[in-house]
Amino acid sequence: MAITSTPSADGQELTIVIQGRFDFGAHEEFRRAYEKVSKVPKTYSVDLKGTTYLDSSALGMLLLLRDHAGGDHAKIRLNNCNTDVRKILAISNFEQLFEIV
Repeated sequence: MAITSTPSADGQELTIVIQGRFDFGAHEEFRRAYEKVSKVPKTYSVDLKGTTYLDSSALGMLLLLRDHAGGDHAKIRLNNCNTDVRKILAISNFEQLFEIV
């Protein structure tokens, strides 16, 4: 599993890419991915294209990101979800909290 984050050129958006399993073992790495940036972005993009597994810990980590990004005012997109990941997000009603594309 690898998690990388890249700010846009203007620092307005942070893209976090998750490869492999997204579970409790990714907690520290995921948190560092959005806390280490020098400028607080306005929007976040979480790329789940390479995510092969997502559990309840991962859902909790996404909620922590949402809180960090401003709670109800947060602008977070979950991108490139495969069918299984999208199903888990739908069952958890995450489409009400995140933009899922």
